Amino acid sequence: MPGKLYVVATPIGNLADFSHRAVEILQQVDMIAAEDTRHVRMLLQHYGISKRLISLHQHNEDKVAPKLVEKMQQGLTIALVSDAGTPLLSDPGLPLVRLAREQGIDVSPVPGACALIAALSVSGLPVSRFTFEGFLPRTTGARKAFFRERLLEPATWVFYESSHRIQAALEDMLEIFPADRQIVLARELTKLHETIVKDQLAVVFERVKNDGNMRKGEFVVVVEGAKVDKHKQEISEEERRILALLLQHCSIKTAVTLAVEMTGQRKKLLYQAALTLANDG
Repeated sequence: MPGKLYVVATPIGNLADFSHRAVEILQQVDMIAAEDTRHVRMLLQHYGISKRLISLHQHNEDKVAPKLVEKMQQGLTIALVSDAGTPLLSDPGLPLVRLAREQGIDVSPVPGACALIAALSVSGLPVSRFTFEGFLPRTTGARKAFFRERLLEPATWVFYESSHRIQAALEDMLEIFPADRQIVLARELTKLHETIVKDQLAVVFERVKNDGNMRKGEFVVVVEGAKVDKHKQEISEEERRILALLLQHCSIKTAVTLAVEMTGQRKKLLYQAALTLANDG
């Protein structure tokens, strides 16, 4: 019988956030694939777990994944963990999970901590629909282009950022977004210096700029979606631009459907604009 792959969430800061089941699984498996074996070894030592560790990170996972799948085909069980939180969410592991499933190996989640979900749960912003964008682009130009694309997004959205770029990221965001857009900045979640701030973008930026401690740690930023005026009788220039781009590649019906999802604008207004654009073209 083939083995099994467990995808195990680890604490994002507080070691007490590790479930009993996660500890039991790591005690039972034959080996553990870890993003940083040194980091994970400290967690294992805390819980008295001694298992063979295999390094699996973004630079070697394409080569390591087939070897691990071969071991599972021989009957071994493997746990996949990242440095902190749930694997694959801005962390390595996709090639291993994908290949294991393709080869008919059972892949089972062992849920636990996740910085994304933790931040959303305390944000006070609507979370019935949200998008997760991972880490932002590293350069100012790319970040601003990214922010322009998200300016009219009606749903709450979330991104991760590092201590080295959080100030620059918020500064770029402030050039594109209204200063009064609500955001939540969550740093060092579950750790000793956990800080969660909800305020207008301009206010949060000034706090990060003027307080060195607010530029330390790992960050989750939750952004309020754009407010949609349901009584508006015409679409904005940005909505028109998005619609025009979609019409270059899609039928009117498909372009309007996608534009509704991207902008939150009323379908009737977008459809009328699409007909006009199509006739003008």
